Amino acid sequence: MPPARWHEIPPTAGLPLHLRDLIPRRADLAERITAQLGTPRLQLECSGTAALLLALRVLKARARERTVVVLPAYTCPLVAMAVHAAGLSMRLCDLRPGHYDMDPHALARACREDTLAVVPTHLAGRVADVDAALAAARTAGAYVIEDAAQALGARDRGASVGLRGDLGFFSLAAGKGLSIYEGGLLVSRDPDLREELQYAHENVPEKPGWELRRCVGLLGLALLYRPRGLSVAYGMPLRAALKRGDAEAAVGDRFPLSLPFHRVGVWRSAVGAHASRRLPGFLASLATQARARLPRLRGIDGIEVFEDAAGAQGTWPFFLVRLRDPRHRDAVLARLWRAGVGVSQLFVHALPDYAYLADRVPQAPMPRARAFAQSTLTVSNSPWLDDATFEQIAQTIERTAR
Repeated sequence: MPPARWHEIPPTAGLPLHLRDLIPRRADLAERITAQLGTPRLQLECSGTAALLLALRVLKARARERTVVVLPAYTCPLVAMAVHAAGLSMRLCDLRPGHYDMDPHALARACREDTLAVVPTHLAGRVADVDAALAAARTAGAYVIEDAAQALGARDRGASVGLRGDLGFFSLAAGKGLSIYEGGLLVSRDPDLREELQYAHENVPEKPGWELRRCVGLLGLALLYRPRGLSVAYGMPLRAALKRGDAEAAVGDRFPLSLPFHRVGVWRSAVGAHASRRLPGFLASLATQARARLPRLRGIDGIEVFEDAAGAQGTWPFFLVRLRDPRHRDAVLARLWRAGVGVSQLFVHALPDYAYLADRVPQAPMPRARAFAQSTLTVSNSPWLDDATFEQIAQTIERTAR
């Protein structure tokens, strides 16, 4: 499948911004999303990472004798970076066989008297097993922080994700369901924790230089998050990174070690608030499209497509697909990754395998997480991916996965 040079499908389905969203009209993004999700008051931060960092700082002040955060060994590198920035250490938990959830037995062993929090991850819009995290954390007297960065709008047993644990956070980064270029939302069902989080937020500095950079980025996102614009903003850098063999750069897994931490300005909040009016309908349309395309992917021998467990209603930014082994996965990527059709990887490595995080992440063997990283890929569920191109993708996977 040759590269679609002037028509690039994004690897994840984000809500496109309209130019009218950019017209300055005061509106509160956190208030709008709170009403949509039916949660306690959400708190707007400058990124999902910043929201996690703020949450960790508040919990650390509550329990200073606890210094360890338990993370899945396969998750976004920014989660590990937030733990380090909070002055805490991490203990990695390997995964269930062939799955993104943490192994319950390994999780129980990882939660000890020094554990401050456990962070289950709602990966790829799917709803994580929070029950296992709660059971292990409560036995150790620890908190649970739900990483819902990729799952804004997902529901677990009728309620928004992020509410079964003690805290939850969502991302509003570029390419997410709703984006203000960089942003995050923080929630807690505990009124005392919400008060402490709000107090901590009041001490977050205003950094006009950083906010100006984010405003420029948001303008670029509004203009370029279209198939033609993405061919320049995303496709060209992607293919350049793949040409030099740099998968981390191709996926966007390599982040600056210094984390921005500042307040979100009034204009970006208003842009997100106005765009958010279209979010419920957008997520519903993605779910409809996913339901129509899932049977085709399910019917391919040698792959597994991750879907919702009973009682869960995830979002569908893309399909997370596991092939039988790394050889077959790599063969599919060789044919599709640079073709401009929205096929990619989620994270390139398990956390211990990122060389630039070696001084932050424990170098413990995590074989299941490594196997998961090496055998999975993602297929976009963007509305711009038409049926004919989706069928070409399915046929390519079908031929290669045998």
